[in-house]
Amino acid sequence: MSLMLTPENTLPADGVAGTLIGRAWVPGTIAGPSPIVLRADGVFDLSERFATLSDLLESDAPLSAVRQTPGTFITSIEALLANTGPDADPSKPYLLPPLDLQVIKAAGVTFAASMIERVIEEQAGGDAAKAEAVRTTVHAVIGDNLRSIVPGSEQAMRLKALLIEQGMWSQYLEVGIGPDAEIFTKAPVLAAVGSGNRIGIHPGSQWNNPEPEVVLAVNSRGQIHGATLGNDVNLRDFEGRSALLLSKAKDNNASCSIGPFIRLFDEHFSLDDVRACVVDLQVQGEDGYRMQGSSSMSQISRDPQDLAGQTLNANHQYPDGFLLFLGTLFAPTEDRDHVGSGFTHKLGDRVSISSPLLGSLHNQVTHSCEAAPWTFGVSALLRNLAARGLLAR
Repeated sequence: MSLMLTPENTLPADGVAGTLIGRAWVPGTIAGPSPIVLRADGVFDLSERFATLSDLLESDAPLSAVRQTPGTFITSIEALLANTGPDADPSKPYLLPPLDLQVIKAAGVTFAASMIERVIEEQAGGDAAKAEAVRTTVHAVIGDNLRSIVPGSEQAMRLKALLIEQGMWSQYLEVGIGPDAEIFTKAPVLAAVGSGNRIGIHPGSQWNNPEPEVVLAVNSRGQIHGATLGNDVNLRDFEGRSALLLSKAKDNNASCSIGPFIRLFDEHFSLDDVRACVVDLQVQGEDGYRMQGSSSMSQISRDPQDLAGQTLNANHQYPDGFLLFLGTLFAPTEDRDHVGSGFTHKLGDRVSISSPLLGSLHNQVTHSCEAAPWTFGVSALLRNLAARGLLAR
């Protein structure tokens, strides 16, 4: 059940009216990755001015820089997308995830509903079969109205004291309503996969799910220049057993998907549009199973600007910038196969994450050991750029 990418199933609702940047593998005497921009008349290579997407976002005014750079025509949008995926023809351009040297960061437990589900994972010890009974108990004590509580506020601290008294305090509530957000590194630099490619779940996981999120593009000075979509693939059983397994729950081969493009902020798209975004999710199984859900950014507990500020500050620097997953409201609880078993992925599931102003991100589920191995790292990128004469500037 492979999916061919097209402008219709990939681009934002307004097509290329916004400024869409990303990366593509460009064939040639020496093939390699290049920053690109989508325009009405096709896909243009920006590497004549910016060797990396990080370089572009580190410039004084990325939007103006893109508009003032003619670039080199590569191919049509239709052809680029059609050649993207596991079977891409390397002799033709194909789409890559829209980041290179930026660190991939993520904010966790930023929505009340998903916060409560993390508490349930912890209380159930990562056992999906126990989760429903625990869910009933937790809701009886905590309720589901935590979204009105401002993290770190006096009201939040009173709730914390109450929950400790009732034996229901959790490390997830600490980062959900406490003063400090959970910010972690989702994946190494250059390890993300893009739209059209396979995402990986650990073969030892029996309880896992997609996490549809908005992802901010932030430079080294903390300036937020745009946004894209991401899937923070999560192993609920691993993380539920112990928070110290977060790395194994979150950072596996092909477990981070980002794309399709970064939409830069301009006259028609801003951080306020991000704050109002609704991110839709659809999972379609090869067995005919279908699940739909959504995550509304209007219900986030911490403002995106605050999350970016908690990521980069006097204590944390990212000289090449970073991409930041903002968390998700979506936490699937419906049963897939058996009553009380909850939702978990099956191999072959097709996952589509979309938002009208950001387009759609499509991936198919496989085991992390069966997904394409990650081989093109920082040293490979630097050697490639040097060979193409792009580091001489």
